[in-house]
Amino acid sequence: QVQLVESGRGLAQPGGSLRLSCAASGFAVSKHFMHWVRQSPGKGLEWVSSINTDGGTTWYADSVKGRFTISRDNDKSTLYLQMNSLKPEDTALYYCLSFVRWAAEWGQGTQVIVSS
Repeated sequence: QVQLVESGRGLAQPGGSLRLSCAASGFAVSKHFMHWVRQSPGKGLEWVSSINTDGGTTWYADSVKGRFTISRDNDKSTLYLQMNSLKPEDTALYYCLSFVRWAAEWGQGTQVIVSS
C-alpha cells in the first residue's frame, strides 16, 4: 500500500544540476519525516538529507551541504532533491524513504550518473 516512486533526469556533467522527485502515497505523508539515501559501490549506503514534516527544518550530509537542497510539497505528497554543482562522486542510486509504522519504506531508486 505504501508507495514511494522516484523520478528525475539521471545524467549530468560535472558542475551541472539535477532535480529528483519522490511521489509518496499510502500513508499520512504530511505527518512523517522524509529522507534521501544513496548507494554506490565505493561508499555503500550513505545518508544524504532529511526534512521534517512541514519542511521548516532540514539536515544534510557534509558531502552535499551547500550544493543540495531538500524540499517537500505536502499538498502534492512529493519530496524533492535539487542537486547543484554535481561531482563525479555524486554518482549513485538515489532512494527516498520514510519510516512508516514498523518499517523503513523505500522507493525503487533512481540512478544518477555524473560524468564528462
